[in-house]
Amino acid sequence: MDGETIRRMGSRGVSRRGFLKMGGLAGAVVLGGGLMAGCGGAESSGGAVEITLGFIPDEAGGLQTLLDRFNEQNRGEIRVNWRQMPASSAEFFEQMQAELQSGRSTMDIIGGDVVWPAQFAANGYILDLSDRFTQKMQQNYLEGPIQAVQYEGKTYGVPWFTDAGMFYYRTDLLEKSGFSEPPKTWDEMKDMSEKVQAESGTKFGFVFQGAQDEGGVVDALEHIWNAGGDVLDGNRVIIDSPESAEGLALRRSLITDGVAPQASGDYTTQESQASFTNGDVVFMRNWPFVHALLSDPETSRVEPSQVDIGALPVAGEGDTSFSGLGGWNFMVNADAEDKIEEIWAFIEFMSAPEQQQTFAIESARLPTLKSLYEDDEVLNKLPVARLGQEALTNTRPRPVSPVYSDMSLEMAEEFNAALKGEVSVDEALATLQGGLQDIADQA
Repeated sequence: MDGETIRRMGSRGVSRRGFLKMGGLAGAVVLGGGLMAGCGGAESSGGAVEITLGFIPDEAGGLQTLLDRFNEQNRGEIRVNWRQMPASSAEFFEQMQAELQSGRSTMDIIGGDVVWPAQFAANGYILDLSDRFTQKMQQNYLEGPIQAVQYEGKTYGVPWFTDAGMFYYRTDLLEKSGFSEPPKTWDEMKDMSEKVQAESGTKFGFVFQGAQDEGGVVDALEHIWNAGGDVLDGNRVIIDSPESAEGLALRRSLITDGVAPQASGDYTTQESQASFTNGDVVFMRNWPFVHALLSDPETSRVEPSQVDIGALPVAGEGDTSFSGLGGWNFMVNADAEDKIEEIWAFIEFMSAPEQQQTFAIESARLPTLKSLYEDDEVLNKLPVARLGQEALTNTRPRPVSPVYSDMSLEMAEEFNAALKGEVSVDEALATLQGGLQDIADQA
């Protein structure tokens, strides 16, 4: 107990909330094990402590189910209110950053994108949770989401749900052409595409995200990683390497070799998905949400039974396949430290297997707890959790940097220009090497 806590106690004795701040909650709750009835704090007036969670809309309703469950269990002690933020991650980030800079944000808990922790932590906007979210607790989670909440050796968030780039393929078309497995390398994919297209009349071999946006950045990073390259080594930029060049050159060849559409440089997730679900494509790189669309005959001419998901191809034999990490974490506004016990009680509740299972089933959000990938109900009701396990267990976060948003803009421009052939791959990488290092140095 610190001196300031003792001073505040004075001769008033210890209130329930003061007791919680001294660690009384520590034995009541174990992360992943649920929330004991009656825990949480109340103001000295006896009213419930109000907590505000900021998160995007959730039309499926899973989040509201969990909020109602928590608020009922903690009636009169803690009440969590959901402040709906813009559905666009970029718009949410801009609004959140402006509020945190002003020091007048009403947000206590931020349900935020995996690329935000380092940016917010470097500016002191969010709390270090290392002492609460311990190394032992972290072992229960997928590795990629844990990496995304680390910054300079400290932990600034708790993984909530995850996402990953996935390699979809038409099993029915491959089987008709004599293939029993998906390709392991990009060259194998090209050969298979040519044969399947010729024999089935399918319009395209492969579609992906090449647009000048964040989706295009993640797609290009996967090609760089899967050829053995990277962007950062600490604060040192290392993107201009033979491995990165191999990855981006291969990405460009998907268009020049006629495997992917000429318009791929403008394809977002939506254009890629529409081509695949319309039956015009053999292979596709996209996110897990696409699989759910296959079950709706109004949105897809392709049935779930005709599709499987594998690891993204690599540049050559022996390379490791990595998928770009997506997803969202819980972060705590530094200005809400006086409510940290009540906030932590909510985060622990949401992180328990029961709540992650509910969110996975009701809102189709992939869990971050390893154990739920052996949960029959999750695997049956959210098939992509079963089909995409290889991708989900081999994710990599985008460059962890307090200036990632600026770096992303630079990468989006140069990756897109190289893909469209407006500049050579070597020119794009040389430009990025200098530009990204300048951004990192200024930070």
